[in-house]
Amino acid sequence: MFITVPNRFFVSDKFCGSGAFGWNSVHPFSKILRAPTNGRRSSSFKASLISNPDAFEVGKFIGSYGYMNVTSYSSVQSGGPSSVGLFVDLDAGYSSEDVEQLKVQDVGEGQVKIRLYEGRVALGPLRGARVIFKVYPGNRAGGAEADMMAANELNAHAYLQSDRKSICPNIQILLGGFETKTGEQWLAFRNDGKYSAADYAKASSETLTRDPAQGENKFWNPFDLDQTFKRRHLFIIKLLHGAMNGLAYMHERGRLHQSIGPASVVLNTIVERDAAYLVPRLRDLAFSVDTCNSPLEAVPGAFSEGLWRRATAAGAFTTAEKKAFGIADDIYEAGLLFAYLAFVPFCEAGVMDALSLQRLFESTFKLDLVAAREYCEADDRLSEAVRFLDLGGGGGWELLQAMLNPDFRQRPVTQTVLMHRFLTDKTIGG
Repeated sequence: MFITVPNRFFVSDKFCGSGAFGWNSVHPFSKILRAPTNGRRSSSFKASLISNPDAFEVGKFIGSYGYMNVTSYSSVQSGGPSSVGLFVDLDAGYSSEDVEQLKVQDVGEGQVKIRLYEGRVALGPLRGARVIFKVYPGNRAGGAEADMMAANELNAHAYLQSDRKSICPNIQILLGGFETKTGEQWLAFRNDGKYSAADYAKASSETLTRDPAQGENKFWNPFDLDQTFKRRHLFIIKLLHGAMNGLAYMHERGRLHQSIGPASVVLNTIVERDAAYLVPRLRDLAFSVDTCNSPLEAVPGAFSEGLWRRATAAGAFTTAEKKAFGIADDIYEAGLLFAYLAFVPFCEAGVMDALSLQRLFESTFKLDLVAAREYCEADDRLSEAVRFLDLGGGGGWELLQAMLNPDFRQRPVTQTVLMHRFLTDKTIGG
């Protein structure tokens, strides 16, 4: 999975031509363009990508990504933990004991460090279009894994964007990219927002944090706080619905995401008053898995190796069973995202985070959310999160329990999640 790392420095705010970065002697964006694709539409899409480095201008550095590998598992889940990586903020100060309490035996920081830049298209019919560059390090810095991730991400978008008549509005759009002389792979995505669900949750939590100097909450008027929470309910439900719609689109086309989390959902706004205009989009498809044309076997070195090993361990042996396991695996990750968004934005900063919440549900309560609710209800700091999940006659807890069911066979598919009353009942969001 990917982990958001706070920005440490910026390059010039002024846009600069690609020549300023020494790209006059770049390799063509051919290494990953030549990677195998599924069908003529994907090949046609690749041919339409902007692959000339001079067609782009690069702006300021806006952040970076890292991820953590999980190579052995032991969990209350049927088949082990749901993800190839672990969502953690590297600046959150998690100790080795924190990770150990998640019952993950072998966790290591990934070698691939991904940088993000703002930019725009300088030539062609899309001239002036704003982009976000996602930069994979060259082979010397990131090893073969970096090239594999870039190729896999490009191929996933090539497949998902190949039918121009039915492009999903809830998946980030790839416009092109190129390769530098040092082997870096620059993928250019349409800039539909640079904030993630993690950024939104952090900002929301900070609005509730008490001012140490005054010793009181920022909201002196209870009515203001009540209105804030109502807007928050609406915003989060729309965020979740959009993310699940993007995942449903992928699943309907035989693609698994495999790295869903707060950092993998990009938002065009984090202003709750603008919820009517909110469009969440899934990103970070570097670990996505093709279940249509790839062998559903644990091939050494493949990103899907751990997934299919866990599928077999959980009793999924046939192709249909393995596909069902993969879908349920994504649903579990989406359930953890749901839990994160149900708690962090409703708590003061520092009260709850992704690892603590996952440890609470998985290790302390063994995914028994009835018991978890009783525990949370007794903690005043978590009271608003409990009230949020209580909406719709406990609809939030019901949906969350279904998505985090220890038995993968009992988890709902994406369309079932989308039709659940917690995401469709307009009285809940209001």
